[in-house]
Amino acid sequence: MTTSPAAPGVPLPVVLAGARGHGHWHVENIRRLQAQGLVRLVGVCELTPLTEDEFGGELPEQSADLGALLDSTGARAAVICTPIPTHTDLALTAAGRGVHLLLEKPPAPSYAEFRRMADGVAATGVACQIGFQSLGSHAVPAIRDLIAEGAVGRVTGIGGAGAWVRPEAYFRRAPWAGRRRLDGVDVVDGALTNPLAHAVATALALDGSTRAEDVAGIETELLRANDIESDDTSCVRVTTVRGGSVTVAATLCAERADEPYVVVHGTSGRITFWYKQDRVLLQRADHGPEELRFGRTDLLENLVAHLRDGAPLLVTPDDTGAFMQVVEAIRTAPDPAPLPDDAWRRVPGEDRRVVPGVDALVEAAADRLSLYSELGAPWARPAHHHLPKEVSTR
Repeated sequence: MTTSPAAPGVPLPVVLAGARGHGHWHVENIRRLQAQGLVRLVGVCELTPLTEDEFGGELPEQSADLGALLDSTGARAAVICTPIPTHTDLALTAAGRGVHLLLEKPPAPSYAEFRRMADGVAATGVACQIGFQSLGSHAVPAIRDLIAEGAVGRVTGIGGAGAWVRPEAYFRRAPWAGRRRLDGVDVVDGALTNPLAHAVATALALDGSTRAEDVAGIETELLRANDIESDDTSCVRVTTVRGGSVTVAATLCAERADEPYVVVHGTSGRITFWYKQDRVLLQRADHGPEELRFGRTDLLENLVAHLRDGAPLLVTPDDTGAFMQVVEAIRTAPDPAPLPDDAWRRVPGEDRRVVPGVDALVEAAADRLSLYSELGAPWARPAHHHLPKEVSTR
């Protein structure tokens, strides 16, 4: 990948597309890096302009047209945090102007759209980072080193667990929320593809199976307690070409919110990684448990370092190919099955639905590398099997 270097000492001019919702996190992060002299926010792309109150200060130039905004501001990088179906076209709009990218996860709603984005961006030679912030954690290479050293023996599989709580209003926050399709266009919002996507991507990274061609097969079980199209309680098992097994279970209907984690199972121990906290617990035979804490490299900061100094990008599009195979398996699976009325209940005064017993089930799935149906959940359906199509490896 060829990239034009950024001038040392000169803040990189950045445009943010999508400053509301999760985009507000990017506003704060850009401000943090701006205070360090690394970047300068020169434009915000929103269909409805922000007010100064919303933005929390003096606004840069705004436009609903990303291409025009990139042209008028002379931005060198764009952060794209817009609805999932818009990612590919906006990324290509920026790349076509030689503008480098930080593209929010999931990078696209289908494997075909991902391929169109990744191949199109690669052809322009711009740098593109995908926003899986957990993959900036210094715990990821450290755990991979522990695995390579045999700290927990031979790896028998990797589990992931995400038990989260979301009110029913969460699925009404945007027209695309909780949707598999909108106006005939793929969205593929869902527990595993969006809010708990980091669990899937991080587990695949620890397995060393991040590229599309690393995936041999995928099994999915997709269910929903809420009145939505997409899944809110689901699990997936990925069989990798090298013989690994990665099983991730997730719910947005937990009895109580818990920290999501991934766990490496070995023949003589296990490594648990709470990826939002950069916290690791190493448990192995003949040793006391060791808790380790790690730092994290911000992905926009890493993009700036890549452009200035040639630092390797932490999350290239190709590094998310295996995750996109999971998105494709979920997209092409039968629509999520509604849970029977007696499998969930409303929490009084909290505007949310809970699946009793699901917290323990999510934990058991990660622990035993089993799907809900294999754990005897009375409401589970047999897994849908997906074999990836032949993939482009350029």
